[in-house]
Amino acid sequence: MTDLNIAQLQRRLADFAASRHWEPYHTPKNLCVALSVEASELLEIFQWLTPEQSARVMEDEDTAFRVTDEVADVLAYLLQFCEVLGVDALAALSAKIDRNEARFPVPDGVEPSGRHSSE
Repeated sequence: MTDLNIAQLQRRLADFAASRHWEPYHTPKNLCVALSVEASELLEIFQWLTPEQSARVMEDEDTAFRVTDEVADVLAYLLQFCEVLGVDALAALSAKIDRNEARFPVPDGVEPSGRHSSE
């Protein structure tokens, strides 16, 4: 993985669109629609899989490529959408996690379990 950050990726996406004169089409509405379409294409890969099959989807090279490619499309449109509207995606996510932690506290007597433990 490279050391790119959100701003660098947004700049690359903006430059890509600008060099092709696509900016007039990159309205919030159009980007939101494109984001939904790409998310649906990601969903299509999983549509008829069992939960067990979906957990193993990255084991097949062709399917793994399709998943990765659709994830990239979803992220690209989300970053462009955020850029056009001036939304700081990382700040928005952090604020949402804070709200969710307040709304859904860990029940008393329950040890938090996280797959992503820092241990």
